[in-house]
Amino acid sequence: MAAWRPGSKTVVLPLRRPFSSRGCQLAPERSAERRDAAPSRVSSFCPPRKSCHDWIGPPDKYSNLRPVHFYIPENESPLEQKLRELRQETQEWNQQFWANQNLTFHKEKEEFIHSRLKAKGLGLTAESGAKATLNAEEMAEFYKEFLSKNFQKHMYYNRDWYKRNFAITFFMAKVALERIWRKLPLKQKKSGT
Repeated sequence: MAAWRPGSKTVVLPLRRPFSSRGCQLAPERSAERRDAAPSRVSSFCPPRKSCHDWIGPPDKYSNLRPVHFYIPENESPLEQKLRELRQETQEWNQQFWANQNLTFHKEKEEFIHSRLKAKGLGLTAESGAKATLNAEEMAEFYKEFLSKNFQKHMYYNRDWYKRNFAITFFMAKVALERIWRKLPLKQKKSGT
């Protein structure tokens, strides 16, 4: 487990999984390449090979989300595999959405600032040589417009996010029951002999 120290750049801690087994393997990262999308390479972070836990990596520079490197037990059941793959797919979907959303936000924000400064007859740099900016009231107009324009997109994102999380929670419950069920016959056999 990595620990945070003052002055260190990132903090990377393992995400503990209950009922983890001895076999150690981390799931490979998949990337969904699209021409119109923000770069999807999440992180170059690589946890230790002998790790037997999920690891949370440093924030992605495009989405600002921390990717999870998923641990794969040697004796992973089909249900556990389906849960892990659903979690990975959801993480990739979430990373891609926020990378694209942040890219759009920054692009439109710069365009808004340039157009407002141009309308005022100002350049991109102030007389002092610093980058010219707008005041909070002017920027509030941009934020309101951006949120209004993207309301539908955020509504669909939230709907899909809840659907995915309910599915993950459902599979987590099934996996927990499967693990308990696997342990029950062992206890019965031991007490019967």
